[in-house]
Amino acid sequence: MNKILITGGCGYIGSHTIVDLIENGYEVLSVDDNSRSTNYLLDGIEKITGKKVKNYKVDLKDYNDTRAIFEENEDIAGIIHFAAYKAVGESVQEPLMYYENNLLSLINLLKCVQEFEVPHFVFSSSCTVYGSPDTIPVTEGSPIKKAESPYGSTKQMGEEMIMNVVKVIDAKAILLRYFNPVGSHPSGLIGELPLGKPANLVPAITQTAIGKIPSMQVWGTDYDTRDGSCIRDYIHVSDIAHAHTLALQYLIKNRNKTNCDIFNLGTGNGVTVLEAIKAFEEVSGTKLNYKVGPPREGDVVAIYANNNLARTSLNWEIRYNLKEMMKTAWAWELRIKQDEQILKNQQYLYN
Repeated sequence: MNKILITGGCGYIGSHTIVDLIENGYEVLSVDDNSRSTNYLLDGIEKITGKKVKNYKVDLKDYNDTRAIFEENEDIAGIIHFAAYKAVGESVQEPLMYYENNLLSLINLLKCVQEFEVPHFVFSSSCTVYGSPDTIPVTEGSPIKKAESPYGSTKQMGEEMIMNVVKVIDAKAILLRYFNPVGSHPSGLIGELPLGKPANLVPAITQTAIGKIPSMQVWGTDYDTRDGSCIRDYIHVSDIAHAHTLALQYLIKNRNKTNCDIFNLGTGNGVTVLEAIKAFEEVSGTKLNYKVGPPREGDVVAIYANNNLARTSLNWEIRYNLKEMMKTAWAWELRIKQDEQILKNQQYLYN
């Protein structure tokens, strides 16, 4: 009962979760078509854990190829599903691509969960399911409002699909709604590798600081917040990763309250974009070149988590503060520069 399938295992949060699972005694398989990732992070996983993780280079939108993984591994005890497109702005511009990729892959996985009787399913959801909340911090009981982007819609639909399916099959699920994962593994061997120009704040910060991009944009400084910029709940990726291990253990030990339990994963602290930039400048000693632009379509003004349920039910703790998040993100960016030729050889280019 310890073989776990990670979808999107070559990606940012998937790779960190693989490390955490291995360190907690699990055998891990990855499936990732590498359309937005590279095996570079698998190399980092092996250096950290001493374990070589097998990756199936499979597009989960292909049902037959997906099913073949389960035929080959009939003893999969659980799935943690990360594989999805995740850029809010891109989803606004390419909605059909997001609906097709994020929903069809989930449908095919759930078919396999049913056929091969996989008992435990953990879903990588998002605070975007709350839309633009009326009150913050948001709890798991906060209203699910209209999503601000097609990406958010796919997470809302994905949650509904999972809740409906586990009602009628012998499986239990957990939906983890996380806020803004940032930072990198303390070893500096794995981290976030955005393809092309980064859509998320922290990679934009580090790539600007190192000179990979000439300047970054702050999307709006006229919001009704303490400094006019958006407020988010930034949480270290290793804290997010460990929550997935705890969620899996929670299911395996039959501690779940329903067929599909839900947990917010955030620090519980709202940080503005400008405060995040200042924290990076302090830990790196680098002055950031940024410009202020108009608000970005699809962005919520302010959101951060009430994480009491995850802390009490999963025994989850926050280990990293904002400066530590920025420090590890910067160490990772320096590592990427060191290994730039390796990434170019894998045709993983940034600009």
